[in-house]
Amino acid sequence: MRSINTKQEDLIPFSLPSRQAREMDYVLEAMHSHHRHGAGNFTKRAIAKLNAITGVKNILLTHSCTGALELAMLLMDIQQGDEVIMPSFTFSSTANAVVLRGARPVFADIDLNTLCLDPNAVADLISPQTKLILPVHYAGVGCDMASLCAIAKEHGLAIIEDAAQAIGASFNGRALGSFGELGALSFHDSKNISCGEGGALLINNENMLERAEILWEKGTNRSRFLRGEVDKYTWVDLGSSFLPSDVSAAFLLGQLERVEQINNERCQIWNNYYSAFSLAESSGVCTRPFVPDSCQHNGHIFYLLLNNMDARNNMLMHLKANGISATFHYVPLHNSPAGMQFANTPHSLPNTEKAGNCLIRLPLFPEMTLAQQEKVISVANDFLFAQIQAHDRSVKVSI
Repeated sequence: MRSINTKQEDLIPFSLPSRQAREMDYVLEAMHSHHRHGAGNFTKRAIAKLNAITGVKNILLTHSCTGALELAMLLMDIQQGDEVIMPSFTFSSTANAVVLRGARPVFADIDLNTLCLDPNAVADLISPQTKLILPVHYAGVGCDMASLCAIAKEHGLAIIEDAAQAIGASFNGRALGSFGELGALSFHDSKNISCGEGGALLINNENMLERAEILWEKGTNRSRFLRGEVDKYTWVDLGSSFLPSDVSAAFLLGQLERVEQINNERCQIWNNYYSAFSLAESSGVCTRPFVPDSCQHNGHIFYLLLNNMDARNNMLMHLKANGISATFHYVPLHNSPAGMQFANTPHSLPNTEKAGNCLIRLPLFPEMTLAQQEKVISVANDFLFAQIQAHDRSVKVSI
């Protein structure tokens, strides 16, 4: 394998959030307004855009996807003793939202094809304490929501979707985040659409809307007061400060107005990668992402699954030595100190372990140039083809 001399300015970053003049213009407009706190004009406009993107009528912006998940657990009245089935291959916020309510995450294995929650694994974990199912749409590829919804209906369970990575993606033509009672989106800088830090709660059960507004507004009925439905507003329930500022919403609006452009640019890069690593996959040294026919993904992540942890780590070092920022993803939560303390893992999770040990994420961002893409492909294939040759030599020796 060759190593390329790389100047600092030639380093390829792992991710860069997209930004254009429109976002900055909106931010300046918000800054010059008399309403820079939450629930202002830009908040309303961003929500209207999200309504159009997701097809969900009732949406609340939040300061983060973490906040949206915590708000969802409050709305679902998750309590001590309840169990919530979820994947271990996810970010800590998914489990934290459950643990903060005194409930227990129960970790299920993922489908190794999609790295999403495996419905068969879910069905085996349902107990009298199970309150809801919490699927995570990994890399903007939808979980098998048809099967999960059928399981939930059969057992009288609710679904909350962690759609942090899934803006603009769908399952059977329906937006991810719109299947469960509630869904959560992320607008962190690492996501396709961002405002630095931000999120949204999708409310698919209209019966939850009134209480959601109260919890969202620090436990007060302020939203009803502003609509003239009550003559004063006061503290009426639990709640917290879940709202983002209108300045953040202004930046977010500019991003949301470009969601198709941003996702299309990401998908084009994703497709270039996918084609470029066909030979490596057919030679058995890695596996490319799999997108079921039922899913329209959004190009959020392009990853390769190597055959073992050593190969993955060596490939990471090879890319770094050649000026390319790549990374692994989650350390499975069931192996984490907090996961062992707060959660339950009734069965082994071999697919989760494989993903945690062997996955490598390649750089992907809308402004990534063709030259940068070609360099990533060339350097990565250098490593992968060396793996192929080493495998071939070992086969000949064994013969």
